[in-house]
Amino acid sequence: MFNLLLAIVVSASIDSTQMVIGEQTHMQVRVTHDTTEQVLLPIFGSQLPQGVEAVKSSQPDTTVLEDGRVQVSQDMTITSFADTTYTIRPYVVSSGGDTVYAESLSIDILRPEGVDEMMEMNDIKDIENVPIWWWDVCKWILLGLGILLLGIGGYFLTMWVLARRKPAEEPINPELLRPAEEVALEKLDAIKAAKIWTEGRFKEYHTDLTDVVREYIGRRFEVHSTEKTSDETLRELKPILPDRGLYDRLSKMLHLADLVKFAKWNPTPDENEQALTTAYDFVQETRPIPTSVPEEGEETPQS
Repeated sequence: MFNLLLAIVVSASIDSTQMVIGEQTHMQVRVTHDTTEQVLLPIFGSQLPQGVEAVKSSQPDTTVLEDGRVQVSQDMTITSFADTTYTIRPYVVSSGGDTVYAESLSIDILRPEGVDEMMEMNDIKDIENVPIWWWDVCKWILLGLGILLLGIGGYFLTMWVLARRKPAEEPINPELLRPAEEVALEKLDAIKAAKIWTEGRFKEYHTDLTDVVREYIGRRFEVHSTEKTSDETLRELKPILPDRGLYDRLSKMLHLADLVKFAKWNPTPDENEQALTTAYDFVQETRPIPTSVPEEGEETPQS
């Protein structure tokens, strides 16, 4: 399809003039003119009628023919979604005072088979009142009450079990049942018998020695010496110990142990022996004085 006017030719073609809704077809527009002509080309996509869409459109392609003329062509892929017949207006090309028209195109868009039957609409039915099934309502209410009662019963059962459970008895250290001085003297005897200071194990020796003294102080005077420094321990013991000489000897023993443990001090054999003697003296001189119980038939002296 074309219109020829001297040096300008415009043609438009379409692969299929009939297609089903949603299908696609190929359309091509060509403009041929002399190189001497000043041609005003149309915007090809703007010629499409409303309802026809260009799915894909190529860029205009310019080719020089064998006879020296120039051909501009553009391809488009078109589709439509309305069942009707469309007419594509003629393409217009102007050159100077001349105007050239291509023939118009038409395309029929058809419905797919069976669509007419599918599009038949039935009357809207009246609203139906669905009866209430009271058994279903009661069933859910009973289920909720059962879960609630089960939770309440589980709570009271747990509280009853916890109330009857006896608290776990903590194991009692047998040493706490014996007098503090008895335990301390027994441990000092073990240290004396081991004589690890003679093997050069000074740090271990003085650590064991001060641990025994600190445990005894904690039980005898309720001064938590194991959690305090030597100075803190001595500060709390000072108002308790009436014997100033014993206090000074204890202070010397604790500070010597600090030097050995923290300053890597190597004590002399006399210092090691003296530390053990001080520990013995401290326990023996500060242990509780047993009160005498009058024998049966003996009269208690009157003040």
